[in-house]
Amino acid sequence: MSSGRYPDFYNSGGLNGRSVMNINNSQGPYRPYLAGITPDQASLLQRRSDLIGKRSLADFQQQFQHQQQQQLGVYLRDVKQRVNYQQHASPISTLSPPVDFSGNSLSPELSAISSSSIYGLPVLQQLRRPAGVPIISDVVVKTEENKMMSRLQELENELLTDEEDQNGVVSILSNSEWSETIQNLIGSGHKPYISPSPTSSASSCSSSSISPPVCAKQSLIEAASAISDAKNDVALDTLTRLIKLGNTKGTSEQRLVAYLAQALMSRVQSTQSPTDLYSKDHMLSTQMLYEMSPCFKLGFMAANLAILEEIGSDANAVKLHVVDFDIGQGRQYVHLLHTLAAKIKNENKLISLKITALVDHSDLSSQLTIVRDNLNAVASRAGVNFTFNAMSSNAIKLTSDAIGVQSDDVLVVNLAFKLFKLPDESVTTDNLRDGLLHSVKALSPKVVTVVEQDMNCNTASFLPRVNEVLKYYGALFDSLDATLSRDNVDRMRIEEGLSRKMCNSVACEGRDRVERCEVFGKWRARMGMAGFEAKKMSQKLIDSLRVKVNSGTRGNPGFTVNEEAGGVGFGWMGRSLTVASAWR
Repeated sequence: MSSGRYPDFYNSGGLNGRSVMNINNSQGPYRPYLAGITPDQASLLQRRSDLIGKRSLADFQQQFQHQQQQQLGVYLRDVKQRVNYQQHASPISTLSPPVDFSGNSLSPELSAISSSSIYGLPVLQQLRRPAGVPIISDVVVKTEENKMMSRLQELENELLTDEEDQNGVVSILSNSEWSETIQNLIGSGHKPYISPSPTSSASSCSSSSISPPVCAKQSLIEAASAISDAKNDVALDTLTRLIKLGNTKGTSEQRLVAYLAQALMSRVQSTQSPTDLYSKDHMLSTQMLYEMSPCFKLGFMAANLAILEEIGSDANAVKLHVVDFDIGQGRQYVHLLHTLAAKIKNENKLISLKITALVDHSDLSSQLTIVRDNLNAVASRAGVNFTFNAMSSNAIKLTSDAIGVQSDDVLVVNLAFKLFKLPDESVTTDNLRDGLLHSVKALSPKVVTVVEQDMNCNTASFLPRVNEVLKYYGALFDSLDATLSRDNVDRMRIEEGLSRKMCNSVACEGRDRVERCEVFGKWRARMGMAGFEAKKMSQKLIDSLRVKVNSGTRGNPGFTVNEEAGGVGFGWMGRSLTVASAWR
């Protein structure tokens, strides 16, 4: 199917295909504490002429050189050479092979330390400053220098003791005090650059006014946990701050935080009302969502294509009869009428369409009259024989005779976004959800189409439900950010409607929780228990939907069309938002 054949349905709604860029703050490179080491640390000790009663380091060196010449076998220790000391030596030990910050070995003067040398301070005099290592400033605070020199003198005495560990290695080499002293010595003259800790960065909250803090979503979960523990004062304090951080005209995350925080606040203050979902404003915002969100619009389109696949190629005359339980403004059937017109023209068939709209409210004169007139006008222009009938589902028993099904009708039942608003066995013994499915099954339709939001918010307890709402609507708000500008008036009305849906999901319980969405796996199980079998959608159908999502969103890679087990899922960035399926 070509991507531009039905512009009246899919290309309406002002999709602009604007992409979203995620900017991750990068951290600076890590530099170890070794940066800035003194080029000749022995000179620091040699300047200590004011230490009365103690021999200088030069004296020790001279004595050892003399002893090496006279009595090498008596005084030198037979110390085992370390194996693979790159892995086991202390990271700042003088015995570790020196490396620069790029991982390359430094000068041979630092690395060529003989195993026959005494493991002690005289080794320091062999050190020379390698290229690229900065020199510490000669200006050293006197008090800090005194502390360092005193500690080095103590270590010097320990190095001259005769105690060795079991492995024949001088014990001082594994002593953490030596590392601490060298680190303190380095730190006294030069403070190395240390990159911020990733853990601390992720756990801290930003106070930026541009976007909400990175922990705003976690704060929402913490507020919900406080509500669950009956700590309403704690929850109110957290939610009050979150509402201030949120912005219903800001980024998608700011909008989500503002609306969900207000929804949780409604639960604490008991201000929620299920009647908000039946208001005229909410019905209009919901229809706008169906029109402007690719994930919802493609769900309706998938249902239409599944219906068309039931029209046999052999029959020259087809009477298609669609029973719809939630027709809304009828925009789904604008696309169906255009598709039928193309099929009539290309295949030279006589196809008529009859729609029976079953509504659960008493007012059948205003809204449905507008829907009927609009569809009649579209059918007339397309050249399709069209009949529209509306009746109250509360006033009739759902039978073939009651809804006027003829023997030669190709009967189709459309349950797009209907089942999730019906209570099931978890709410009442009067299971309206299963009751409707069994009544539809009794009609023996050629195909039943189901389109639902893919969200686990029916039997889930409060905390898991809040977490699910946060993830689902977070993806949905992001997808709207990719297609509609932030100051778009229609987008604001859509998100106001979404805020009412979120409020009903997290602030209401029992019968007051009208919207009870399920994941597709649960819908599949429920349809199976009602006697339906999944009808696999063809690859041609799925490919045509992928073409549509690319044309309608300018190829935005965030939108996805994936095959489900018996259905087709439409989502954003790997998160499934709606799933369309066909049953018989």
